[in-house]
Amino acid sequence: MKNVSERIKKAASKAWHSQVWKYVMVCVIGVVVVGFFSETSVWGHVKNLHRINELTEDIERYQTAFRRDSVQIRELDKNPKAIEKIARERYFMKTDDEDIFVLSDDERAPKPLTIHETTE
Repeated sequence: MKNVSERIKKAASKAWHSQVWKYVMVCVIGVVVVGFFSETSVWGHVKNLHRINELTEDIERYQTAFRRDSVQIRELDKNPKAIEKIARERYFMKTDDEDIFVLSDDERAPKPLTIHETTE
């Protein structure tokens, strides 16, 4: 039994002090540093994949908006009533004989009257 343990200790000591062990350790440390701590690491690769997915979603959203806006532009080119509709809805434009009332769902408190304002 004593003979076997001495052989194991001797083999371990030889392996520990051999040149091969040093090369293996350098290679392992190099793989760890390059794989996890450099710019091209595994973590960086995962972050880049996540960013690619976000940008792909952005592309799809912008393409949908582009198609919607293209349809609206074609409609504006064909139909002059569409221009009038947009002017009325977005910019509150009106003809001379019209009144516009803007209704709001805001639950803000009314502003107090200033010195120069009066109520009718």
